[in-house]
Amino acid sequence: MFHVVERVEDEVPPMVALAVAIVAVSTSAILIELSDAPSIIKAFYRVLFTTLLLAPLAVTRYRADLRTFSRRDFLIAIVTGGALACHFVTWFESLEWTTVAASVTLVQSQPLFVAFGAWALLDERVTRRTMVGILVALVGMVAMSFGGLLSGAAVTGDNPLYGNALAVVGAIAAAGYVLAGRSLRQRVSLVPYVTVVYGVCTVVLFGVALAGDATVALTAYRPTEWLLFLGMAVGPGIFGHTVINWALKYVESSVVSVSLLGEPVGSTLLALAILGEVPGIATVLGGFVVLSGIYVTSTAR
Repeated sequence: MFHVVERVEDEVPPMVALAVAIVAVSTSAILIELSDAPSIIKAFYRVLFTTLLLAPLAVTRYRADLRTFSRRDFLIAIVTGGALACHFVTWFESLEWTTVAASVTLVQSQPLFVAFGAWALLDERVTRRTMVGILVALVGMVAMSFGGLLSGAAVTGDNPLYGNALAVVGAIAAAGYVLAGRSLRQRVSLVPYVTVVYGVCTVVLFGVALAGDATVALTAYRPTEWLLFLGMAVGPGIFGHTVINWALKYVESSVVSVSLLGEPVGSTLLALAILGEVPGIATVLGGFVVLSGIYVTSTAR
């Protein structure tokens, strides 16, 4: 597995690697659905096990790279880990207060924040074609997310305004995570970078778990649950987010960000194949629109 991470740069084109990463990230929803653990616990163990898998490689083969981290780069990596944890916490919490459709749509608005940040902070040129692709993909996401409203399946949350605000914060945090990765990956090696980011994220999520109601449920899980946690680390963690961070060195942040909108499409297909969940017509049409927007954005590079 480590050799795959190390050799992908030499053997796989960045866009192909990004496509594989989106497929890997798409398995996250299925693994989460199969697990009965609290949401914060799922997030904590997913990131913890990902960190534990990468840390031995970081301190052995990449020890010299770790020493070359400047104080500024190390600080940015720490903030990035905090942003990733903030994304997990705010998004999961938003689902408790607003509808799933509203939460998913708002949190997936992150390409707009990434496009603005890439232009303002990274001096990346955002073309008209890129913006059209982003907007098309977002329209598809709205169609997928609000498809349940057409059938009356969605219900109003206890505090929609609060939940929606949390989802927007989650989107901004996700955008910060992508933008920081795009910046640091130009000069920092992959494995040391993600090890620091995941490690910080793990510490923050652990603190949130201790502060919440999940305190008594840190270890009381069946063997199948631990296998699911490990699966989340290997699939969405190693082959998903880690490969995405690798791609950020070679692919514009706006392209990576809008490509992440393919995750719900992949999750829908996997849910159909594994869980037998048949998507509605709005979800199917929205998925095609999302893929069209991703194609437009990626070909605008």
